[in-house]
Amino acid sequence: MLDPLVLIILVVVFALVFDFTNGMNDSANAIATVIGTRTLTPAKALLLAGTLNVAGAFFSTAVAKAIGTKIVDAKIITQLVVLAALLAAIVWNVIMARIGMPVSSSHGLIGALVGSAVAFKGFAVLKVTGLLEILIALLLSPLLGGLLAYGLMKLIRALFANSNPSKVKRIFRPLQIISSSLMAFSHGTNDAQKAMGIITLALVAGGYLDTVEVPTWVVIAAGLTMGLGTAIGGWRIIRTMGMRLAHLDTPHGFAAETAAAVLLTSIAKVGIPVSTTQTMTGAILGVGTAERVKSVRWGIAGKIVYAWVFTLPGTAIMAWLFYQVLKVLE
Repeated sequence: MLDPLVLIILVVVFALVFDFTNGMNDSANAIATVIGTRTLTPAKALLLAGTLNVAGAFFSTAVAKAIGTKIVDAKIITQLVVLAALLAAIVWNVIMARIGMPVSSSHGLIGALVGSAVAFKGFAVLKVTGLLEILIALLLSPLLGGLLAYGLMKLIRALFANSNPSKVKRIFRPLQIISSSLMAFSHGTNDAQKAMGIITLALVAGGYLDTVEVPTWVVIAAGLTMGLGTAIGGWRIIRTMGMRLAHLDTPHGFAAETAAAVLLTSIAKVGIPVSTTQTMTGAILGVGTAERVKSVRWGIAGKIVYAWVFTLPGTAIMAWLFYQVLKVLE
């Protein structure tokens, strides 16, 4: 049997590993369009995104509390349940990053936590109301991101209909740096909190905390780790989202990033975990559709949707299996 202190250390370490892979996988969300439009070099874009990821982590802890309270009861599950979920989410993130497929780390973590919790105590341990609220938000976020980006792109087109294209590009180049910065900040705000929430959940489960209140050291560790993962970057995913999904110029990048950032920051403040990847992908599809439906590479979009669909059940099954192996340690 593992010593409880060793177990909580393992959970914290693997939560930060998940946070790192999340940063790598989701680096494309913040900077794919700004690289795709050649507004910033990859090195500058990654440095900017990594720095603002860390800043965003300090914006709010509402999402972290939702992860810690709305899926399972922290005082019923064990640290081993959390560890099995983290292992499944990490493996899924790494596999998807290797094949260049943007997936939702939120879906992955939530599916994995559900799978390991069910393996531990059955379906009765799940908080159905909170889980449904999160799942509905996950489904709606790409649709809302797409609609906002579509509307913003149409507005930009109407305002600059008679302008010279090169002049429009010059105007939107600095604006896209701002919108990319907002997107990186909102990514840190939303996604760093998932690691915070899972660490806090494990601390409550292990008796190290009485309530799901995120300690300051957890915020700092999660923010820095995600920033590092983003700074290293997942290049295959960046190419998929920034160069292969749709043709993007600076106005498109600005519209997609602004729409996604506004939506993500607003939802994070409310305290509902949503997918940064799905929201940004929806926004890119929105601006592409606003130009011409044919400008979107729907075959690639379809593959991304398939990856999203299989993430929840895939990570749930994987976490269930991990728990079956790990439970001999309890």
